[in-house]
Amino acid sequence: MDTRTPRERYRAQVREEIKQHAWTQIAAAGASALSLNAIAKQMGMSGPALYRYFANRDELISELVKDAYRSLADAFHGAAGAGADLGGLAQTLRRWALADPQRYFLIYGTPVPGYHAPEDTTRIASEIMAIILDTCAAERSPGTPSSPLDPHLAEHRAWAGEHPAPASALRRALAFWTRLHGVLSLELAGQFTGMDFDPAQLYTAETEALAGG
Repeated sequence: MDTRTPRERYRAQVREEIKQHAWTQIAAAGASALSLNAIAKQMGMSGPALYRYFANRDELISELVKDAYRSLADAFHGAAGAGADLGGLAQTLRRWALADPQRYFLIYGTPVPGYHAPEDTTRIASEIMAIILDTCAAERSPGTPSSPLDPHLAEHRAWAGEHPAPASALRRALAFWTRLHGVLSLELAGQFTGMDFDPAQLYTAETEALAGG
């Protein structure tokens, strides 16, 4: 049951409408060109009126970034909850990226000049990495002893909480994340255009190589 007051519901509705206009701008010209005044004009509002909903450009970008990370984290939670292995997570990532390339590039593309993400954004991103790491750790070959956490990689374990992880699982998780994002970024940027191969097959081949590693 929605317990918000009519004013709170209206405010939430307007904020969502502002974000939808922001995504349209980002799709047309990139996040660095985001303009709250332009959005206000499109919505028939004055600039000062819109700033009552988002104090500045960075606050609006932060909301979009958090929404994007939350969307991917939820997709990963759903896949993991359904028993997805590393390959399943990889395909979840690709489907999510292809569904909205601009959303993907906002969080994994070129950083927006002058923008710094808040701490709670990092926390949501950590959920995604924790799921990958837990999946990698669970898929170790039966009977393989757990190795101590590699001290050179220990600081990266922060994105999975305080639970220790074998160094082999951590290396695998990092390889999974970096290599698949490399393929995805090139595909979404159109860098494979004109090449005589299917990007989906390349992505799957990378996934299988990592799953077997």
